[in-house]
Amino acid sequence: MSHPVLSVSASYALALRAALEAAGNQNYRPGTLFVVATPIGNLADISLRALHVLQLADVVACEDTRHTQALLRAYGIDKTPAQLLAVHQHNEAQGAQVVVERLQQGARVAYVSDAGTPAISDPGARLVQAVRLARLPVVPLPGASSVITAMSAAGIAPGVHQHGEFVFVGFLPSKTTERQTAVAALAGELRAVVLLEAPHRIEALATALATLGTRQLTVGRELTKQFEDIANLAAQDFPAWLTQDANRLRGEFALVLHPVAAPQAAAADTRVLQLLLAELPLKTAVKLAADITGEPRNALYELALQLKKPAA
Repeated sequence: MSHPVLSVSASYALALRAALEAAGNQNYRPGTLFVVATPIGNLADISLRALHVLQLADVVACEDTRHTQALLRAYGIDKTPAQLLAVHQHNEAQGAQVVVERLQQGARVAYVSDAGTPAISDPGARLVQAVRLARLPVVPLPGASSVITAMSAAGIAPGVHQHGEFVFVGFLPSKTTERQTAVAALAGELRAVVLLEAPHRIEALATALATLGTRQLTVGRELTKQFEDIANLAAQDFPAWLTQDANRLRGEFALVLHPVAAPQAAAADTRVLQLLLAELPLKTAVKLAADITGEPRNALYELALQLKKPAA
């Protein structure tokens, strides 16, 4: 038996009805801020509960009103311009106060970032804090996240490494010296690390990460999108991987620096010190290395003296 092919608009009309049936029985109290995750690239990754709340919301606060209006219309949700409120990194403090006022008046407010889960790397944390301080309820709606998506593709299983947990760092500094210092700190971080980067800075980040040598790296480019690309390679091979295909310089990146295995921890401390000594005076490098690795300063000072000795 063949099934008719539905148009995109008809498909989303069915999704909106399904959203009402699946999520409509929950209590969505007036005067509540709903923090709503939206897709990081693939429109199909929206949740039914997110669709329901976005329909129900009296106000949709967002990073970019034009972007969000287009997103809502793609799902068949119509909001007037007056129902959209711009709350982004440049006006979040002021925008948060407007949201608080709307909530105090009994409005249901949904907050979305341009893509993914708000208040992680995107704006939203100051807004949530302001709403909490006003003693108003905040309800999170989970969904797509580039951080979790990248980790799920990295294959870092608990028990395989001594350090199974991960830390989210996000974007490293754009200035070369500050980026190098940040990468030196990553060399001493034994846990997995999740980084984000934009296409116009990815080559500079690749060059910086290459100093980490054979440490494994999972590169996620354009995650969930049509031209998604996921690769596992040594950090030192990242620059060459980028140049093998011009298309690899396009799109948004989420990267996972894999954890350091326990036997490599001492080598990691040495590598941190080497990177810092290449850029800084010995005493400053030792102090920073101690702060980064947690190792005793005296021991690192002795190690630094050994590393600075000329080869016989």
